[in-house]
Amino acid sequence: MDIAADGLQALLDAGGGGTLGERMGVKLLEASPERVVGTMPVEGNTQPYGLLHGGASCVLAETLGSVGAVLHGQSVDRPFAVGVDINATHHKGVRSGLVTGVATPVHRGRTMVTYEVVITDDLDERICTARITCLLRGA
Repeated sequence: MDIAADGLQALLDAGGGGTLGERMGVKLLEASPERVVGTMPVEGNTQPYGLLHGGASCVLAETLGSVGAVLHGQSVDRPFAVGVDINATHHKGVRSGLVTGVATPVHRGRTMVTYEVVITDDLDERICTARITCLLRGA
């Protein structure tokens, strides 16, 4: 296993999103280049009005998209993913429960990958749609 794969396995073993993701309660449930699924609690990740913070949704989206990018990058001998763009549209506020993000590829090339991440609430209603693009780098 190369360094990136070891790092990804440690990330998966730890539950998901590195130090920031750990503080925010991100948990990876499924991970492949075709689909990455994770959850995050709303509690502890809210803005002053008690709604899920938009930045928290971006953390979940970037975590899931980056994991997908690393997994794809391993197949093209470019196992290091560096985020270069993220955007998010927040459709609905949520005050409690878990949110679930599902990242699926929009484009998977040799040097760039883009994932769409749909985040839903406990009622399976879409609360956010994000897109993350990562640059793939070699070892």
